[in-house]
Amino acid sequence: MKERLLTLLEAAIEAAHPAHCLPAHLPPPPAGGRLYVLAVGKAAAAMGRVAEAHYGAMAGGGAMAGAGAKAGRARLMGLATVHHLTGAPPQHLALIEAGHPIPDAQSQRAAERALALAHEAGPEDLVLVLLSGGASALWAAPAPGLTLADKQALTRSLLAAGAPIAEINAVRKHLSRIKGGRLAAAAAPARVVTLAISDVPGDDPAAIGSGPTVPDPTTLAAARHILARYAIAPSPTIERALGERANETPKPDDPLFADNAYTLVATPQMALAAAARRARALGYEVQLLGDALEGEARDLARVHAERALAAFRRGERVALLSGGEVTVTLRGNGRGGPNQEYALALAIALAGAPGIVALAADTDGCDGGTGARDDPAGACVFPDTLTRAERLGLDAATFLRNNDSGRFFAPLGDLVVTGPSETNVNDFRVILVDPGGQADARAGA
Repeated sequence: MKERLLTLLEAAIEAAHPAHCLPAHLPPPPAGGRLYVLAVGKAAAAMGRVAEAHYGAMAGGGAMAGAGAKAGRARLMGLATVHHLTGAPPQHLALIEAGHPIPDAQSQRAAERALALAHEAGPEDLVLVLLSGGASALWAAPAPGLTLADKQALTRSLLAAGAPIAEINAVRKHLSRIKGGRLAAAAAPARVVTLAISDVPGDDPAAIGSGPTVPDPTTLAAARHILARYAIAPSPTIERALGERANETPKPDDPLFADNAYTLVATPQMALAAAARRARALGYEVQLLGDALEGEARDLARVHAERALAAFRRGERVALLSGGEVTVTLRGNGRGGPNQEYALALAIALAGAPGIVALAADTDGCDGGTGARDDPAGACVFPDTLTRAERLGLDAATFLRNNDSGRFFAPLGDLVVTGPSETNVNDFRVILVDPGGQADARAGA
């Protein structure tokens, strides 16, 4: 059963990997100008490699082969900013590894370099932005009067408050020189084409990576309201910045976006569809519960447990699939992430019900934690999860109260460790209900 769960996760990740989803969307290179590639996010290195292979750039930015040969000679240059490099690095793009989920000095360095490259581009050039989840932290260019430390402290506060990513980004966009359409402004008059892998519920381009190349519908007033709603008292410098009219972002009627293009090359829905096909091949009826679910991890787990138990009582052999981005309001000081907390709450709610197994993981390969390469992606749940925990003296309810799901699942061997996946389409959750296969629904069976 664990292998079945993992093969569904693999199907979702594979569908969203740049090698599979990006090539068909790459635009022709500019006829006479230069091609600037700015890749940022968890998939940046892989997206950069795919772009290089497609355009056939020679070392040092020479003539392009393949598609470029038909459109004339052009030069390729640019930057890839990634959290952890796992595969091979791009050959012709500069590479910077930066901090996530909290931006670091490398995040600021990368953003400054991206802005400098965008400013270089002229009217005959094309700026190709390859965007994926994690970009908001990986590019950090504080607005005038702010420091990186100001933004780091605010990001920590928003994360600890359990704010959803759209609200976090709405605040960050008004404290940045690159987010909220400002990268597109820096690149003008060059044309900007953005190809994005969505990691946000609803796939809103203004929310993915804090929308560096698209107009921003949110406002300074909205950003201030978000902080007030979570009772976050900003530092004096943040408060001043959120009251400064110069920090308002470009809006949808701004002509600078008129000739630019934006395409989603992979979404959570696409990843879930791939997993659904695999589940049907395994003989399960599939129920898609949604690709944009949000809210507290433990609350959603209880709702999904009720659905799974009801399906079991009806004798249905079903796979319940869902995506989105759940959050955790920190009450304790434990270790884990939203998907691990969901899994722990689900185990408690299922209470050892036979014939039901589950997996919850982040498709980028890192669920909470410190951002290290070996952080778990999530966790699995089996009918004997609570029984095995009791034998080890682990009380599930105590661990949940302390937000300590990682330390609960680690000694059970039920953490899912994939390493960074080179993509990110947010949470992936599957519950397999198999009333006729109760004997096989033990851990690892």
